[in-house]
Amino acid sequence: MADQADVLWGYLIHLSFNMWADRDAPDWDVEHVSAKPYLRFDDGLWRDLCDKMVQVGVNAVVIDLGDGVQYQSHPEIAVEGAWTTERLRHELRALRELGIEPFPKLNFSTAHDAWLGPYARCVSTDLYYQVCRDLVAEVIDLFDVPRFFHLGMDEETAHHQRHYQYALVRQYDLWWHDFCFLVDQVASGGSRAWVWSDYVWDHPDTFYQNMPASVVQSNWYYRPEFGADVARCDAYLGLEAHGYDQIPTGSNWTCEENMVGTVEFCRQHIASERLLGFLQTVWKPTLEFCRQRHEQALDLLGEARRRWLQQEGGE
Repeated sequence: MADQADVLWGYLIHLSFNMWADRDAPDWDVEHVSAKPYLRFDDGLWRDLCDKMVQVGVNAVVIDLGDGVQYQSHPEIAVEGAWTTERLRHELRALRELGIEPFPKLNFSTAHDAWLGPYARCVSTDLYYQVCRDLVAEVIDLFDVPRFFHLGMDEETAHHQRHYQYALVRQYDLWWHDFCFLVDQVASGGSRAWVWSDYVWDHPDTFYQNMPASVVQSNWYYRPEFGADVARCDAYLGLEAHGYDQIPTGSNWTCEENMVGTVEFCRQHIASERLLGFLQTVWKPTLEFCRQRHEQALDLLGEARRRWLQQEGGE
């Protein structure tokens, strides 16, 4: 980060929220986790959040597209009310005019791929690879070859799919085969793959043996305690020791102080040339009843950025 303008201050927004349970799960305490056949996205809140991003200094937004777009390559994936590709291009232009760089996200973890519809039950087949190839290529084109493309790939475990009707877990070489296939598709389109890093928590040796150096890492850690001896927080240090570029990720999921703590801890422990920026997550749909949580998350990111700039001698 040779220049303060290069620091990515990002926010994750969900266009589609069909990423968890593929059925209604009454034993879950959050009703919006179940996949629905229609888009859950409030345009008014989206406009307000874009304005607030500008106010707090956000310069990047990651849009989890899922089945919220009527892809030309696979229109059968789209839910009712999904954006047309023309609408998506319009929104991306509007973001850029605000000074916000948009990045796409398609989560290909089997724990979060309800958005793939029938193809979520075709994982690791020739058909699956073709659909993934088509979608990645089309999204790269829609975003005019973004710098980064977030592939998700988190939480692919049996435990995380315990409420699903259809549970599937790739393991060992198959997980890495499919992962590297996706990374290659992103690279062939001219973008750089970006993923969640939680695989490293339980499989550090395998992770460091197989994870391509080119892939941008987002370890995610949402608690208030920070330190080299704090589980999951310590992954920031391991990734730094192995030379990966990072975009550390915080959230107001469990507490308010996490984002400020994330920025301070990572500023101290990750070399500036490998610390590309930060990402704030809220894990709520873009719906009016979640407005307060979204606004709080952005305020917390803005405060973390303000402190960073003070310490770095910025504004």
